[in-house]
Amino acid sequence: MKQSLAAPVGIALFLLSLGGVLCAQQPPQLPPNYPKALYDESLVPKYTLPDPLVMLNGQRVKDAKTWREKRRPEILKLFATHVYGRTMAGRPKEMTWEVTAEDRQAMEGKAITKTVKLYFAGKPDGPSMELSMTLPNTRKAAPIFLIAGGGRVNQLVLDRGYGMVGCRITQIQADRGDAYASSIRAHFAPPGQTEPGVEEWGALGAWAWGMSRAMDYIETDKDIDSKKVALNGVSRYGKAVMWAGAQDERFAMTFSGEAGCGGQVIVRRGFGETIKSITTRYGYWFAKKLVDYADNVNGLPVDWHELVALHAPRPVYIATAERDYWGDPRGSFLAAKHAGAVYKLFGKVGVGVEDMPPVETPVGNVIGYHNRTGTHGQNNYDWEQYLNFADRHFGVVRAAAQK
Repeated sequence: MKQSLAAPVGIALFLLSLGGVLCAQQPPQLPPNYPKALYDESLVPKYTLPDPLVMLNGQRVKDAKTWREKRRPEILKLFATHVYGRTMAGRPKEMTWEVTAEDRQAMEGKAITKTVKLYFAGKPDGPSMELSMTLPNTRKAAPIFLIAGGGRVNQLVLDRGYGMVGCRITQIQADRGDAYASSIRAHFAPPGQTEPGVEEWGALGAWAWGMSRAMDYIETDKDIDSKKVALNGVSRYGKAVMWAGAQDERFAMTFSGEAGCGGQVIVRRGFGETIKSITTRYGYWFAKKLVDYADNVNGLPVDWHELVALHAPRPVYIATAERDYWGDPRGSFLAAKHAGAVYKLFGKVGVGVEDMPPVETPVGNVIGYHNRTGTHGQNNYDWEQYLNFADRHFGVVRAAAQK
């Protein structure tokens, strides 16, 4: 393992200056019993970031073609090897599905609801996953949000003309460290294997895989515009959608709320939740290899501005909450900001600002960002910003009164 990422070999790095505005930040007033961690911005160390535009052979990426064909696959492989684990399967050739329930006049005729069951071994007694669908009944294919983990239907979303498809990803991988044997990962493992290999997929990888399998079905559903499918997830599911969107370019855009460490934060900052703390408590979410960087975060060959960049040139939106200190809102903004160099290759502007914006001041062109008031979660303020961003990138024009 390299001892210094500043060495002139491997991935080239550039120095990130924290700037006086960061050092001027005062430590927050933490709630009682808040997790112990670094929350003082003035104590965040200077660090270097892997340069997404420098390939492993040292050559600089100067155009979108080189990014697509050479550098993007390199970064994907680094995240798979060192962070999320290698996905062990694609779409199973025997995979089938069926609509198990449907109501085309739901909600007094305003909606279409369906339950769809995916059978990954082609039979009901094998591994399966449900999709819970609520679509606007408008006689045309609807854009949708594919919601990691499911969740309640939000009337605001439906009123704006978007459908919501809950993806029950915990049906293929329970959110527990002792659930490997009953997971989709074990289904695809070699006979006799009782735990994942060091570089094989963790729970986040399994969840991301499930969302891609949902997309396999969605492409066949005439009630859905499969070219306008946006991923959405919050917290741990925000991590999952970032990895799903990075891998599968069929998803038109990704909305990740408060995903924090391992989802959308510059981990070299060491602010709030860290690689060490997350692998101690939730190591099963990741490849086992990630624990190697628990006490050597600067040795990790990637950081999360590069995960954001893997979505280029597609739109991606990152949301944080002012009092979610554990999730490091500033670290999320910086990940969004430093992904912009890759979007520039495609002639696109990322967040479009240098400094973190004030609370509840959404910014961004093709990379969106906001930091709302409040604590961890997802609320209507978040959804309003997501819908405005989706409208803009899907070319939806509305009367001012509807916004």
